[in-house]
Amino acid sequence: MEANQTLDARGLNCPLPILRAKKTLNAMQSGDTLKVVSTDPGSLKDMAAFCTQTGNTLLSSQQAGGEFEFFVRKA
Repeated sequence: MEANQTLDARGLNCPLPILRAKKTLNAMQSGDTLKVVSTDPGSLKDMAAFCTQTGNTLLSSQQAGGEFEFFVRKA
């Protein structure tokens, strides 16, 4: 999947991955896609809740080897 921007949130614990994603998305255009890479296991539930609350679309989420990868489309 293609992303307009990538956020490396590896090594950051809750709530920092979500806060950084929010800040990054605020600077992006509607319809743009953000890729977020995190190592925080809590980010699985947090990212889904964040997208629901903000109206952004969680296009995909996956886990691979202790890392979590999310693709979020800005509303």
